[in-house]
Parts: sequence; structure tokens; C-alpha cells
Amino acid sequence: MIPVINLVLMAFELLILARVLLSWFPNVDHSNPLIRIVYDATEPILRPIRDMMPQSGMFDFSPIIVLLIIQVLRSFLL
Repeated sequence: MIPVINLVLMAFELLILARVLLSWFPNVDHSNPLIRIVYDATEPILRPIRDMMPQSGMFDFSPIIVLLIIQVLRSFLL
């Protein structure tokens, strides 16, 4: 059970990393199915974190916070 949870957390980390990297390219086609999968999979987790944080201008720190939460979860589980 623990290896499966670890695998899921790792996959989610990769999705968040992909989303961060995609944000660096403003001309990316958001209608591309692979891009939609990344955004649709990460938005339900990032949106509540983003809503709780004060507006910090042009930087979105929600991916960093989610990655830290995943690391804490992983340390408790493993």
C-alpha cells in the first residue's frame, strides 16, 4: 500500500513540476490534450491553496506549498 501511495505522490509532484515549467511559456496551446491533463489534474489542489494565500503580485507560490505538503506526507508515510 505504501509504495502505491509513494508512486501517486511522485506522479503528482511531476505534474506540478510540469505545470510550473509550462507557466514559463506563455504561448503554449492550452487546448492541447496533454496540457489540459496537467492543468485539470493540478488545479483542484492548487486553487484552494492559492485562494488562502494573500496576493503576492506576479508570483504564484501555491506549487511550492503543495510540494512541501507532499514532502511532509511522504516523510510521515515512509
